[in-house]
Amino acid sequence: MIQPRATKVLVIGYVWPEPRSSAAGGHMMQILESFLQQGWDITFSSPAGTGEHRADLAPLGIREVPIELNNSSFDMFISELAPDVVLFDRFMMEEQFGWRVEKHCPNAMRVLESSDLQSLRDARHQRLKDRLKASDDNNDFSEMFAPALREEFEFMADTDLAKREIAAIYRCDLTLMVSQVEIELLVEQFKVPRNLLHWCPLMVELPTRSPVPFEDRANFLHIGNFRHAPNWDAVLWLKTTIWPLIRAQLPTAQLHIYGAYTPPKATALHNAAQGFHVMNWAEDALQVMSATRVCLAPLRFGAGIKGKIVDAMLCGTPNVTTPVGAEAMYGEEAWPGAITRTAREFADCAVRLYNDKAQWLNAQAQAQTLLAGRYQQALHGPALIERLVECQQHLANIRRDNFTGSMLRHHQHKSTQYMAQWIEAKNRLN
Repeated sequence: MIQPRATKVLVIGYVWPEPRSSAAGGHMMQILESFLQQGWDITFSSPAGTGEHRADLAPLGIREVPIELNNSSFDMFISELAPDVVLFDRFMMEEQFGWRVEKHCPNAMRVLESSDLQSLRDARHQRLKDRLKASDDNNDFSEMFAPALREEFEFMADTDLAKREIAAIYRCDLTLMVSQVEIELLVEQFKVPRNLLHWCPLMVELPTRSPVPFEDRANFLHIGNFRHAPNWDAVLWLKTTIWPLIRAQLPTAQLHIYGAYTPPKATALHNAAQGFHVMNWAEDALQVMSATRVCLAPLRFGAGIKGKIVDAMLCGTPNVTTPVGAEAMYGEEAWPGAITRTAREFADCAVRLYNDKAQWLNAQAQAQTLLAGRYQQALHGPALIERLVECQQHLANIRRDNFTGSMLRHHQHKSTQYMAQWIEAKNRLN
């Protein structure tokens, strides 16, 4: 009997995945794992250089093929590969390669992995900058947190980044979204058809071992890739305002800050006398998280959902965060720690969690409930595959009904194509 051909997938990565450096890298690996469980044939390509913490995909059976921007060599590559599905990792890759995919593999389903809405994160960052310029108050940021969706739309609507990002969503057949809040923002305010979006949060295996007990843990921890602007801002807020408030109540407290690609400006903040330790990259984030009593995530802006908080839940480590940090990460479930709006409240909650074993154990139990109800790979992996297969089966109807996407592809791809061809011709002359 002739066996059916395995679905052939091409992933075009903004970077080579680094699951130990960022939540985005971890989410990409979770998506790839879902494909591998189906026996799909996967090729991963990227125009980026190789990072020092990149995952080795070849032992998983995934081909790795470097590609170039603005180079027609990609045309021959994708024509020969003839994928059934092309997954763009971040909208910039759809801008660069989408027209080439459509031209040479028009029947391939085009899927966008958004990671988070970059235009939302950027608009929130600008609001924070404006707020810091307008006021010396470094304690209360209540007005920054969780505004109405309409207000978020008004901050984003006129930005170039939002127009580019949402145009890419329209041009694709399906976009994977980690945040249900961002889905509602796109549907209710930007009028993106709901059928073009699929909720695919971080996907994890539930822990089988008992977490490290309260008595065997010590210290506070913050972790996050320093190349991600919200993480660097969180470190600054910790250093200037929150950590002094914690140390005033716990004079011997120690804070360990881990992050990939630690810049000199971060290491300059290290001060052992203040208990403020910049530790560089953690080779095993779950190990250091498991030894920690409380995770601190004082995010004043950002988007998507937070890998550091999922890691904390996996390790049974209660966390203190802000409404931005907790956004879209829980529904009816209780939060496994504390959600705060001011530096003073943040510090007080962190100290209480650190000292109060009963409260700490309750938060730990709430983390297990939240993980089981919202983040199981066993639930979201099959749901992702089912949605992709369904879209493949109805691809012609999806594209017919998405006239806005068709129109955007017609105009944007023409301009992008001509620009890419001009750059390629210019590069030949040089």
